[in-house]
Amino acid sequence: MASARVRGGAVIGAVVLSLLAVPAPAVGREAPVAGAAALPAADLAGLRGVLRGAGRQGAPGAMARIDDRGTVRRAAVGVADRSTGRALADRDRFRVGSVTKTFTAVVLLQLAAEGRLRLDDPVHRHLPGSLPDRRITVRHLLSHRSGLYDYTNDMFARTVPGFEAVRDRVFTYRQLVDRSLRHPRTNAPGAAYAYSNTNFVVAGMLVEKLTGGPVGRAYESRIVRPLGLRDTFYVHPATGIPGRHARGYLTPDRAGAPLVDSTRQTVSWAQSAGALVSSTRDLNTFYSALLGGRLTSAAMLAQMKRWVTVDGTQSYGLGLRRRKLSCGVSVYGHTGAVQGYYTYAFTSGDGSRSLTALANTSNNGAVLNSLLGTLEPVFCGKKAKTRPAGPVRRYEDIAPQVPVTAPQARLAESAGD
Repeated sequence: MASARVRGGAVIGAVVLSLLAVPAPAVGREAPVAGAAALPAADLAGLRGVLRGAGRQGAPGAMARIDDRGTVRRAAVGVADRSTGRALADRDRFRVGSVTKTFTAVVLLQLAAEGRLRLDDPVHRHLPGSLPDRRITVRHLLSHRSGLYDYTNDMFARTVPGFEAVRDRVFTYRQLVDRSLRHPRTNAPGAAYAYSNTNFVVAGMLVEKLTGGPVGRAYESRIVRPLGLRDTFYVHPATGIPGRHARGYLTPDRAGAPLVDSTRQTVSWAQSAGALVSSTRDLNTFYSALLGGRLTSAAMLAQMKRWVTVDGTQSYGLGLRRRKLSCGVSVYGHTGAVQGYYTYAFTSGDGSRSLTALANTSNNGAVLNSLLGTLEPVFCGKKAKTRPAGPVRRYEDIAPQVPVTAPQARLAESAGD
């Protein structure tokens, strides 16, 4: 592991969330939120400590960027490429995993604002015969309350063999949905939050049906070009990442086995649920614009922030996560996991302070456990709550019902969103 390189002061955080179903959800509207002007200064020393910890616990490289009212702080540790030893840097692109879900939700909210659909429309109104339960609505998909089983539980029950089986595969949306429908639904529509990639595969089907074109074109025309994002691409089914990028490394299930370079892949198993490529700068720009009201109408942003309770500190809206921190501040964004990459992207209530972090490893609960506290130093400052010692069980965005287990001491904190 290369020594830490810190520029200005920031930190990585790459946490993927606890995705277990919970009892029938309480849905609430957003309370007033404070902007960055009310936030304490970020604890940069604390952030550097988290960054170095991720490196010690197995991340080949990790980095973060903070954008705060025009001030940019960057930090990096380790390498982007283990074979060449090239240092990881802020300009490296990477696969963002489930952060893609927020992009997909934004497109559907824009289409709703244009009158192309309603959030409470049954999915079968737009995709006749696609799902066996006609009660499932667009809102249910975007809030993970459809009850559709997550097909990735089967795909990735064994981490490396599961990945190698799909690395070069190109799936249709229908094939992925059919894999889900081999299983009973996890709950009745609307009854409970239960994270499932299947929801956002169906959401991608809706985008393509309503726009008459591929989902990547919708991202490009509705988000990427309007925001001037220079590093954000939907390359599916191509297997490469354009331009300078960090290589991704998948941790095998067997303790002591070498990391697997998982950079080259179609990510066809995820598509509109997790196949975007981006950068720390672009993701900060995206979430800042979203919470600042520049990507949706005010009415649609309010719908996006109708929260379903996940646990005592976390809630899920429509493709958007909210986490309440120890200092009382709430932050908004998403996390992502795709083989070889953990991404963590959140912003303040008005979008004026944003953090995106990346670790180029996955299936490593020690890294997850280390990085869970990233938000506290960034948004709560030096009075951030100290995380409890000791690892506990945790689940991931990939195969959410398959635990990250003990053989490699890869247990991680269960209080993710």
